[in-house]
Parts: sequence; C-alpha cells; structure tokens
Amino acid sequence: MKNDSLETHAVSRRGFLKTSGLALGAAGIAAASSAAAAPLIASGRNLIRKGDVILFQGDSITDAGRSRDKEKLGAPNNQPGLGNGYAWLAAAELLVGRPGDGLKIFNRGISGHKVFQLAERWQADCFDLKPDVLSVLIGVNDIWHSLDPKSGYKGTVEIYERDYHALVERTKQALPKIKLVICEPFVLRCGAVKGNWFPEFDKYRAAAKRMSEKHRATFVPFQAMFDEAIKYAPPEHWAGDGVHPSPAGAALMAHFWVRAVSGKG
Repeated sequence: MKNDSLETHAVSRRGFLKTSGLALGAAGIAAASSAAAAPLIASGRNLIRKGDVILFQGDSITDAGRSRDKEKLGAPNNQPGLGNGYAWLAAAELLVGRPGDGLKIFNRGISGHKVFQLAERWQADCFDLKPDVLSVLIGVNDIWHSLDPKSGYKGTVEIYERDYHALVERTKQALPKIKLVICEPFVLRCGAVKGNWFPEFDKYRAAAKRMSEKHRATFVPFQAMFDEAIKYAPPEHWAGDGVHPSPAGAALMAHFWVRAVSGKG
C-alpha cells in the first residue's frame, strides 16, 4: 500500500510538471533569461507588507481562464479564481515565500478588455476590494482591436494614454495610499502579431512607461524581458500566438513581476 501511494504521488507530480509546462528545460531557460533581464528592473522599495491586499487587473493575459464562480471569486488566494497564468504563479511564489504574512491576492482581469472597460467596472473590481497593491497590465487589445476593421473600435495611443491617466487619477483619489504597479504591454513577433503592429505598438509601450513615471508607480518591463528571453528560445516558446503567454512565458512573467515588486532588480 505504501509503495502504491508513493507511485501515485510520483505520477501525479510528473503530470503536474508536464501540464504546467515547467519542466526543467523550460525552467532553466526562464531562469537564465530572467537573470539576464534583471538589470532592466529599477531597484526600489519592497512594495508588499504584511496583511496587504494585492489585486491583478488587465485583459486575457491576466484573466488566464480564471473562474467566475461567485464563491471562488470572493475568496482570496484561490487558484481557480486566480486563473492559470502569471497572476496565479506570482501569487503562488509570494504565498509560498511569505506564508506568515497574511497576504490576500485577487485577480480581476477580463479577456478582451481595453482601458475604458477597466474604468467601467472599477468600483466593483477595484475599489470594493480595497487593494493595497494594484498591478495593471493593459494595452494589447487597445491596439489589436483598432487593427481589426470588424471590431468597430477606433482607438488610438492618445486615447489609451488619456483613459489610463484618468483611471489612475481616479484610483489615487479613492485610495490615496495605493501602491501602483504598471506593467509594460508586450507582444512577440509570431502568430497573430504581424508587421502592421509596428511601430505603433511601441508607442503604447512608451505611454505605459510615461504613466509609471508620472504617477511614481513601479514599472515592470515585460517587453524588454521577452526581448531578452528570445535570445534563449524562439518567440513561439514564450507565446504561441504572439500575445498570450505559454506556461513558460507565464512563469517568466511571474518571477520577473515578483522581483520588481520586491525591489530585487
């Protein structure tokens, strides 16, 4: 019976490694690229304190298939509620590394959303949660949908920056002690990402960077991170369609995000 239990445990562990995409080869590449990209993070203060409420916000990259079940949605640190992407992996790294800190971590990313759609749901999906740390990754849909005539969206980088600024100002007024994390929108040149994305997409990245500087937020340079990562593995390894991270891409993002908010650049 004991041997059967050990064998079952070993099989389930192998299954987890396989399905999560965190086999040693991928993890080794991620570790190497993360270490190489670490100087891109501006070293600063550790944002996270005991008892903090941490909120991840954004689009499908953050959403990552999270549960919409009301019970799971309301509970912090709940894996189905955190999804299967970088937000979950970052939360796991924090919770494992700081088990006694009483952190409460939520994910409210919604697939397809742009900045103005964040604003429309901000009361319920931000203010009501009273986060101490707010991390926002938004921007890829703001350009992607503008490139698709069928979407009917006529956004520009000026609209993106204007709406983003208004959202941050509104947030700071409602939550004056909020610690902001602004993540750099990113794409990899494969899959859905074609030449017509550029150079316009770089303007969105620059706008996000300006936002972080204007509001003294912690900036997480995801595009710069992936630009370094493709020296170790091709773009498809990190995001098959050029937009949505693979398990390896999500793991790299999570590790990089934790380093940024922990002041370990």
